[in-house]
Amino acid sequence: MYDPNLVQPMREELTALGVEELKNADEVAANLQDLSGTALVIVNSVCGCAAGGARPGVAMAMSHSKKPDKFFTVFAGQDKEATDAARSFFVGYPPSSPSMALLKDGQVAFMLERKDIEGFSPQQIAAKLTAAFEEHC
Repeated sequence: MYDPNLVQPMREELTALGVEELKNADEVAANLQDLSGTALVIVNSVCGCAAGGARPGVAMAMSHSKKPDKFFTVFAGQDKEATDAARSFFVGYPPSSPSMALLKDGQVAFMLERKDIEGFSPQQIAAKLTAAFEEHC
């Protein structure tokens, strides 16, 4: 587990945008179990590609005119129970952090795994997300 003081600014990059943080399995279940509509679930992490690409990419994508009904985040390496619970909804995808799943009525409609984030600019990540928003939201 990472030092909570170290991780807090990384959490706040998303929560300051209005992304709801889910810190345990009960919170994940309450928000995702019977999900109606769309939600982007972000598996946040301390890695460089989360800082340099994923979080800034989400910030850019959130300003798009068409977007999910809800935005949630869990923090890998910090909130293990919540992260495992969120990943249980990502059927067919191996654990990856950072990652982002666009859920539609509780099912993965679009997935960005670490391999789709690492090495890409925030603009490229935002473009992938907004294209998915256009198609599924």
